[in-house]
Parts: sequence; C-alpha cells; structure tokens
Amino acid sequence: MKLYNVFILVIALSILSSCTKDLDRVPDQGLTNEILFKSEAGYRNALAKIYGGLALTGNSANGGAGSPDITTISDEGFSSYIRILWKMQELTTDEAVIGWNDKTIKDFHEMDWTPADEFIGGMYSRLFFQITLANNFIIESADDKLSARGISGTDADKVRAYRNEVRFLRALSYWHALDLFGNPTFVTDANPIGAFLPTQTNRTELFNYIEQECLDLENLMAEPKANEYARADKAALWMLMANLYLNAQVYTGTARFTEAVTYSKKVMNAGYTLNTNYAHNFVADNHTSPEIIFPVAFDGVRTRTWGGATFLVHAGVGGDMSTTDFGIDFGWGGIRTTSAFVSKFPDPSGSTDKRAMFQIPGQQLAITDIGEFRHGYAIRKWKNVTKNGTAGSNNVFVDTDFPMFRLAEANLIFAEAVLRGGAGGTSAEALAAVNALRTRAYGSATGNLATLTLNDVLDERARELYWEGKRRTDLIRYGLFHSSTYLWPWKGGVASGRAVDDYRNLFPIPSSELNSNPNLSQNTGY
Repeated sequence: MKLYNVFILVIALSILSSCTKDLDRVPDQGLTNEILFKSEAGYRNALAKIYGGLALTGNSANGGAGSPDITTISDEGFSSYIRILWKMQELTTDEAVIGWNDKTIKDFHEMDWTPADEFIGGMYSRLFFQITLANNFIIESADDKLSARGISGTDADKVRAYRNEVRFLRALSYWHALDLFGNPTFVTDANPIGAFLPTQTNRTELFNYIEQECLDLENLMAEPKANEYARADKAALWMLMANLYLNAQVYTGTARFTEAVTYSKKVMNAGYTLNTNYAHNFVADNHTSPEIIFPVAFDGVRTRTWGGATFLVHAGVGGDMSTTDFGIDFGWGGIRTTSAFVSKFPDPSGSTDKRAMFQIPGQQLAITDIGEFRHGYAIRKWKNVTKNGTAGSNNVFVDTDFPMFRLAEANLIFAEAVLRGGAGGTSAEALAAVNALRTRAYGSATGNLATLTLNDVLDERARELYWEGKRRTDLIRYGLFHSSTYLWPWKGGVASGRAVDDYRNLFPIPSSELNSNPNLSQNTGY
C-alpha cells in the first residue's frame, strides 16, 4: 500500500524556514520534541514528515499554499524537492527545455545561472530542510531518549527501524547535495543543538561520509520488498550506493567501479523484475510496477502538490495534445525536448523502440523559439491515467509516483561499471543487462546489440531514463556536459549550442548562504 495514511499526518515541525543558521535548533513554536516524540505514533508522524518532504512543499492540504517549509522561493509551488531537482538535472541538458519566463528558469538552458538564482537557492534550502528534520529525528530516537520516554519493546524496535530509514533519507539528500553543489554546508546529529554557524565540507569528505553511512546501514535496513510501499529498504540503499560509486571518480578523483558493479548486481538479484510495458512505470497506478525500487509517492486527493508528477504531467502537455489522454484538466504548455535527444531513437514515431513517446503532430522538431511550445517535440511519458486508461483520482493533482530508483537503472549502472573496468561482471553480462531493456523496448530481440561500448550505454541511459532527473549527472561523468565535444540546441544560450566553462559542472553555493555564514566559500568560477 502507499503511505497516504502516513503522508496526510505531516505535522508542523517548525524546525527552520531557511537553512543557513540554527540548523539544529529546537522548535520554538508549534510542536516541541517532547510533545511530538512521546510515543511510537509520534515518531511515525515525524517519519511521515521527512518522507513527505520529498513530495510536498509544506503543511497545507490544498496543494501547497500558505504553510511552506522553506521561504527561499517566493512561490511555494516552485519549491518541491522533485520539481527543482528535475529542473536542475534536465533543463541544463539535451533532454528538456521550458517555454516559461518564470524568474530565472531559462538560465538553466543558457548555462549562465548565478549564485543569486532563486531556484538554486530553493534546492539548497530544500536539501538542508530535509537534512535538519533527519538530524532532529536521529537525535530524538537514540536509545537513551526512548528509555527516558518509556518507549520499549516492540514500539522501541519500530522507532529504531524508522531511525535507519531516516539515516538513509539524510544520505540521499546529502548525495544530491554532493552531486549538485559539491562543497555544501555540513551538519549531522553529532552537532550541538542551538544557534551556531555550520561548517563547510568538500566533495571527498562528503563522499566518504555518505559511503560510511550507507555501509553502516546495510545490515540494518529492511530486506528488499519487505517494507511498506514507498519506504526505503536495502534495495533502495544499494541503488544509492551504486550511484555513489559510479560517480566516485567525478566526486573524489578516484574510480570505484568495482563497488558500482557489486551494488548494482545486488539490486539486480533482489527479486525485482522489469515491467513488461515500459510506459506503465509512469502512469497513475505505477505503484503496481514490479521494477520500481524506491518511489516518491503522490496522490491526487491526499498528497497534493504543484511539484513532482503534477508538474511533469501538466507542464508537458500543450499544443494539439489531448488533456483527456493525460488525465488532467488542462496543460501548462511548458516542457519539451531537443532534436539532439530525439535523434537517439531510430524512429521517433515509436514504431520500433516503444520508449520514443514523442508528440509529433502539431510540433516542429527544431526549436527556433524556446518560448513557443510547438517548437520541439513534446514528450508523452508521464500520465495521470492508469495502465488501463482510467483517469486518476483528481484531474489537477496527479496520482503518479516518481520512481527515484528502478531496476532498469541498476542494469545500466552494472553495464557501464563493467565496461569501465569494474570487477565482478563480464562484458557478456553487461551486454545482456542492456539488451534486456532493449528487448522490452522493441518487443523482441530485433533491437538487441551485438557488442557494447560506453557510448552505447550513455545513449541507452538517455532512451531509458529520460525525464527522470538523471541526465546532467550522466553527461558530467562522460565529460560532455560543459564541453564542445557534444552540443545540443540552446546549450549555453546559443541556438546551435556552444561549450561553457567547466566550473558549470557544479552549481554555486547560494548567495544568501554566503552572506549569512562566514564559514562558507564559493565554488570555483562563481
């Protein structure tokens, strides 16, 4: 079952509204720790808030208005974790453009963002809001705290299990901070409660911290598929570790491809199977998919937000596209893709590779005006209808869950890590892992590859994982994000594309953080 009954319990745990100062201070209004954590049920409610922070933007039930978690972004609807993460990972690449003029949103295409960018600041705040909630939970769930509150037996065991999940969620947010910002603020449950100026970490130190946390948790998490839906288990942890190790050379300068092989293989052997129909991973009842390992759950009635899948479905619909096909009231006419991405498919109509889900009628391939929705093919991947075509529970806020991790990505990590020299797998196994995805996509073995190269894997990642928030990280790992080696329309703000400085591989530490904390230094180039 989905955690809707948990998500609707999100509580006004008012630990912070920004994230520079007082990162671990006790709430001075609303619920206090002593009131909140007086029973197992209170801990479960707090756990719900932390999971809910990946989906929701505040404590309001009306779609995110009036009670925001963070105030860095003036419009609460823009502040969703998944929505900002997606924009930073996709709009900066060949996979997506957006036609709106909201604030500085087009700076992502143009690759000329600054430390004052509100979206970048919003992501930073969102990450450290999550981390702060997690730190507080971890402190308050220590054994001495449970004992002092008279929580013992089965209830104490439940809280300890929650604590392990919260440590995973903290590691997940720190991984995103590592990937996006490189050298962010660093605070854990080891820091004192109260007002202080947090220190800054660096990429290698943060990588080592995340790695150690994951290693410590490996024997503590629930077994794969044994936890409640949308809660983390060992397979989710292994996916985080596989991603961490796949990108270790970028993060630290030292390759860790053997570990990437090890942990991706653990996921591949954990009992998950590929969904027979690729498209069914991105519909309103995708909670039934056998390949989704860790989703961020959404529901049109009980977890309403203008971010997440609500954003992905609505913003991708416009022009001649039928809103009925997508289970929504109207399209926002914003996001499309570039010709460079379309060219990854042998036939954009989807008659061969079924993952080519493009809206072609009414659209032109070339983008001469980013502000015109009909310029660039639209994408029909995300929908608020079930696999049987029934509309979701609400035509404004969608039911579709966001798959943070799914089995197909484990196959691709395994294949790439083997090709890069990781021990524990063979080239034949790497080829088979990729061809399993292609067999599904083509409906037969007719599209299978005879040999496999690293470029094949990169292109396969594009075809398989597009619009799932992976592309920027992939292009950086391959050395293509900033360089002239690979250009796409509007890269660097030029219609034909251009190279940009390599410091753009990291986003800047937000100006608001630097101005209020003298312990922080800006990333190189900004």
